[in-house]
Amino acid sequence: MKLTTLDTPDGPFTLLAADGVVLASGWTADGAAVLARLHPSDRPQDVPVVAADDPEVATPAAAVAAYYDGDLAAVAAVEVRQHGSDWRRRGWQVLRGIRPGAPLSYSGFAAELGNPAAVRAAAGICASNAPALFVPCHRVLRTDGSLGGFAWGVDVKRSLLAREAAAQR
Repeated sequence: MKLTTLDTPDGPFTLLAADGVVLASGWTADGAAVLARLHPSDRPQDVPVVAADDPEVATPAAAVAAYYDGDLAAVAAVEVRQHGSDWRRRGWQVLRGIRPGAPLSYSGFAAELGNPAAVRAAAGICASNAPALFVPCHRVLRTDGSLGGFAWGVDVKRSLLAREAAAQR
């Protein structure tokens, strides 16, 4: 496992990957903040920080660059690995299927999961998502259309959604 930090229009973006598979990521230069997104039993003790062209992180790093260059599908092609219950794993899979520029409400997300009444549980899936951007939890909004929360800040969420909406025009 290795960490790398990239410069993006939304600020520094750090990702943790192993053999090109993303385990955690987010808009911060603080590797410890990204590692903290992992379940404690999955957190490595010492993780080297490497350049973006290191083979361990090169594929996801290139996908992030491609995303910001306008290829919004690039991050969806990168493999991710998360540990959680069947419900959470199903939710993360559904999140990966939300098209850029077509966000869902939390209630719509819960309905996609087959349980329209499970809005709070659906929101919990978003809150526990470790590989941000690669699993686009930013594409889920409050029922009234407002942004709601985002682990990496509402300004980043707003920027991502605006970028994706503009690309769909």
